[in-house]
Order: sequence, then structure tokens, then C-alpha cells
Amino acid sequence: MATWTIEHNTGQDTNFEQYDFEQQTQETPKQNPCLSCGACCAYFRVSFYWGEGDDVEGGTVPVALTTRVGPWLRAMRGTEQVPPRCVALEGEIGRCVRCAIYERRPSVCREFAVSGQDGRRNELCDRARQAWGLPPLGEAGEQVSLAPGALPPNPWRPPDRDPVPNPVDFTPPTPPRPVAA
Repeated sequence: MATWTIEHNTGQDTNFEQYDFEQQTQETPKQNPCLSCGACCAYFRVSFYWGEGDDVEGGTVPVALTTRVGPWLRAMRGTEQVPPRCVALEGEIGRCVRCAIYERRPSVCREFAVSGQDGRRNELCDRARQAWGLPPLGEAGEQVSLAPGALPPNPWRPPDRDPVPNPVDFTPPTPPRPVAA
């Protein structure tokens, strides 16, 4: 049985619980490499059509965990900031993670393929893993090595920075200046 301690930070309190991933998901990190990764949840903005929110009939994503990012789009809270991290992601990236709303996650998360799944590379998965200092995954979900520079650099951190984001010393890039009309 694989049991890890997960930290839940609710803003005021930090609670710790023992979480048995095999019991909850019926999968192990070896069967599902996402359970020992989480890089995509802390690398990309997770935006999706507003109608997926649970405040709309048929929607499932908890709207309290989202923010509006456009007239037709919502994003998971935390992923719209720099550095991003989805509010529903629990655990330590690269070690042991889970999605707190897995059964209710947005379509963009449901459709995001693990690199190597069905024998196909997912450059986005590889790029997120690289940003967190994790090697890419092979066809069976095992870690493989790529030649240096095989993936594009992280878009929200200069390439000379430490591969693991450190919010204490992170300086976001300067936003582009508006162009006069």
C-alpha cells in the first residue's frame, strides 16, 4: 500500500492527512505517472469554457475554485498567476500529488495526455516536467532522458534560473507595453 502525507493549506490552517492513493484512485504512481508528477498543474494556465462551471446546468467544475479570465473563459484559481499552481492540486510536485476535484476537473485537464501515452509524445507534458526538473516520460510512463535543449524554454522563467521555481526569489518577466491605437 502506498500512503503519503498530504498538506492542505486552506489559507488559515494547514492540515495534514494520510492519503492512500491506491485506495482512492485504484491506481499507483507506476500505473499513472501523473500521481508522482503534477507539473502540468503548476506550469500552465488551466482555462476552459465558462459553461463547465457547476453554476451552469450540466457543469461540474466547482466555480468557487475558478476565476473569470475572459467573456467566455474561466481558469482554475492559481493558474492565472506567475508562477502558476492550480488550487485543486494537492501534494508535492515530482513526488506525490493528486487533484482534489479529479472527478469534476475541467475538460482541458481530462484531455491532457501524458507524454508517451498510446506511444505518442506530448511536448506540453515534457515541457512542464522539464520546468520542474523532471525527466520526460517514455511510452510506458517511465522516465527517459532527452538531449539538452530538446524542448523549448519555460515561458514564465528566464532559462538561467534554477529549474525548480522558488517563489521567494522569482521575478516575473516585465509585461509588454501597450501599443497605442
